[in-house]
Amino acid sequence: MSSRSQETKIIPITLSRAPFEEVSGFCFLASESTHKKDFSAVFTHGYTSSLSSILGWGSRLADSGVDTLLFNLPGHYLGSHNEVKSFEDFTGHAHELFEDGFYCLKEKSENEAKQVILGGHSLGALLCLKASGLKVFDSYQTKLFLVGFGLNTEVKTHFFDTDFYQKTLNIRRQLVSPTIDSDKMFPWIKNEKTALNLKNKDIVLITGKDDVVVGEGGAARLKQILEPFNKVELKEPSKLSHHTPDAAASHIYNHLKQDFDW
Repeated sequence: MSSRSQETKIIPITLSRAPFEEVSGFCFLASESTHKKDFSAVFTHGYTSSLSSILGWGSRLADSGVDTLLFNLPGHYLGSHNEVKSFEDFTGHAHELFEDGFYCLKEKSENEAKQVILGGHSLGALLCLKASGLKVFDSYQTKLFLVGFGLNTEVKTHFFDTDFYQKTLNIRRQLVSPTIDSDKMFPWIKNEKTALNLKNKDIVLITGKDDVVVGEGGAARLKQILEPFNKVELKEPSKLSHHTPDAAASHIYNHLKQDFDW
């Protein structure tokens, strides 16, 4: 007899991956009546934030039958009070937590997913792209959802450099481990975007037209960089600001519903 209830079940989990301390997360397990056994999803959040900012992604997909895991990034105090020993530890290994999350979800859900959905918001989107290249995912069909993520090389003054953002930065930079301070993180993110080298990926970009961090044309520019060797779709809802990524839950679900004829 199945142990699943008739409602979504949330299970607290921890992921352990050297060189990090344990990071926290949640598995959202779909009810038996809605369970889509061929699918599973793993998501993470953006810089200085936590999984609470994308909680709706987990609940929306689990309600529709997809077992989903959300995890906090190491060194992000809103999610886990732990430190990152070095910047290189984060940049070299944070994306590998997607692999640990996938295996953890596989254990908790007791299913054999053929379609793996990976995604993230902002920094989490970049880490999702890097994770998609891990060998573990070669055996699965993967679909990547990148929310609030783009590259606008034509803007002379980036949002991060504006007076408005700088006024909030003193608080925001204290929400992460000092080793991943914005002075290091922002240039690294920019360099990683321009050096992307991916092939044969199925990617969905979802960025609101009111997302001032990505900026006008930023998502379209990233699409141009990715699409010569990948399948890339761009969704630009009129309302999806950078600081409200939870609102992307319905867009992710609607795309999956249409794509897989749920």
